[in-house]
Amino acid sequence: MNPAKRPLDRVQSWWLLGATTVAFLPLVTDLPLWLVAGAAAGLGLRAWQIALRQPPLSRWVLSTAVAAGAVGIVAQYHTLFGQNPGVASLVLLLTLKQLESGARRDGTAIVLLCYFLVLTSLFYSQSIPQAVALLGAVVATTAALICLADSRLPPPRLLRLAGLMLAQAAPFLLILFVLFPRVSGPLWGLPRDAFSALSGLSDSMSPGSIGRLTLSDAIAFRARFGGALPPRDQLYWRGPVLTLFDGTTWRPATFTMGNRLPYAVQGDSLGYEVTLEPHNKPWLFALELPASLPANSLIASDYQLLAREAVTQRRRYEILSQPALRAGAFESRRVLALATTVPARSNPRTQELGRSWRTRHADNDAILREALAFFVGQELAYTLEPPLLGEDSVDEFLFDTRRGFCEHFAGAFVFAMRSAGVPARVVTGYQGGEINPVDGDLTVRQSDAHAWAEVWLEGRGWTRVDPTAASFPKRIEQNLAAAVPAGSPLPLLMRRELSWLRDLRFRWEAAGNHWNQWVLGYNPQRQRDLLARLGMRAPDWRSMTTTLAACGAVLVCGLTLWALNQRRRLDPGQALWLRLTRRLARRGLPPRRWEGPLAYAERIAAARPELSAAIREIAASYGQVRYGVAPAAEFERLRTRIAAFHP
Repeated sequence: MNPAKRPLDRVQSWWLLGATTVAFLPLVTDLPLWLVAGAAAGLGLRAWQIALRQPPLSRWVLSTAVAAGAVGIVAQYHTLFGQNPGVASLVLLLTLKQLESGARRDGTAIVLLCYFLVLTSLFYSQSIPQAVALLGAVVATTAALICLADSRLPPPRLLRLAGLMLAQAAPFLLILFVLFPRVSGPLWGLPRDAFSALSGLSDSMSPGSIGRLTLSDAIAFRARFGGALPPRDQLYWRGPVLTLFDGTTWRPATFTMGNRLPYAVQGDSLGYEVTLEPHNKPWLFALELPASLPANSLIASDYQLLAREAVTQRRRYEILSQPALRAGAFESRRVLALATTVPARSNPRTQELGRSWRTRHADNDAILREALAFFVGQELAYTLEPPLLGEDSVDEFLFDTRRGFCEHFAGAFVFAMRSAGVPARVVTGYQGGEINPVDGDLTVRQSDAHAWAEVWLEGRGWTRVDPTAASFPKRIEQNLAAAVPAGSPLPLLMRRELSWLRDLRFRWEAAGNHWNQWVLGYNPQRQRDLLARLGMRAPDWRSMTTTLAACGAVLVCGLTLWALNQRRRLDPGQALWLRLTRRLARRGLPPRRWEGPLAYAERIAAARPELSAAIREIAASYGQVRYGVAPAAEFERLRTRIAAFHP
């Protein structure tokens, strides 16, 4: 019978089921609940089939399940194409393949599908825990593949062989990882939905939008400074600039972009490196104001730093900033006109307040001072749980509820300044950050998201004004937890009573940062830097190919020598058998090159009938020890019989 058509035994079936389960588990949180429940039920049904020796499901049942699964995937994702529906389809088909498997060729197909399923898990996460989980899944799947060849091996032996095979492949993997030419993007194009789950700042702001974001502990980016860290009141990481207001939501205006700074830079600049997490938007973050542009970036006329395409992969860039720099001293009339526009019938009380400031003061600086004094005097409350606001949200915040978050403060301040005829706009981004004492990097999280105001003053240009800092300086001097009232909902690891957990997080995030920098972030520039340190100043494809071939040849030779050495190392049973054959050779009965143990024993029995019983017992025992799965007691019996054998 063709080996591929031989039926699966129970041991092989259990190993295939285990490999499928281990490959499926890392995807549980990324799949819809109905599919997870269906796959779990299918794998449970397969376990029932194996345990009770039930036959595979009929074709019509499987066809119905395929059709129902396809309908469910289309209903969930509205398509059968793309990353998420593709992974869901793979899980569905692998589960159903388990339920129809009966021959070893089905087992081979299941193993290959498991390898593909492990690969798809990297679409969703490439963290250290995910890598460890996937390594375990690869080991289990490889052990299942070995079991298809020999199901008599015990589980520890299968896992040990699988680990040994992967360890032998690791040097080749390492060489390819280090030396194979890197590309800036993935080797294949990902579908549109590949980055749909990424989150961060939005390009619009309405009451509560930033407050919801600050409940997340997720890392937005890390910054590494070459020298001393700037004071906290200078840690304003500029993001989207919002100029248009419809009475409820702030949005950016149309702006121009260029590859040169739209302002002059003078004096010393602060240098640092940013490692930005993917957020599926084009904007980059830098301390106000950037004094240089990273590679492949642009800067807008409102001084927002932008990538040439959406940031869908972790990005590292070096940049210079000048925190004291002001720009826009000669701003265009169009920009100033947009920055003084308010909806005609929106928030009448705040508009009347702004007009009263203008009536009392002709100087914009004086209006700015009065506006800040007003915000402080209103005794506004800074909270992550502001009440819902109606159509005139600014009026209700300033005069009724007096409770809000940074977007309420910044939006109301800009609206009031515009009502007084002072050009102003909202700037969103992040403020502050947290030094990781393990690696010294500044970690900026989504909980550091912030909004502030920017007003235009004659002769000085755009000037940052943070009404939140004026009312609650602890938000800037310390952090969010110090500014909000006691008992407010905070990200888990920002709570003061969990300092021990925060210390543990610092260590874990430092390890994750190294993983990101040197494994996930091993980009073309990193590769060039490493090769330069190895003496390859200007590597091209010829030198890289030669180097790869040389390293591969060295590895092949090394592994060949190791394999030959392993071959020369006899196992204990073979050593005992050779001792016996040497004794018989001295009596004129050497083994022939083509003879196996049983054939040799029969020839000895024919030549020396008095030795026939002993030599046949020894040959049978040796066959079990050498070629079968024999208990340890059988080896001891072989040793005793050979010791007692005297030809």
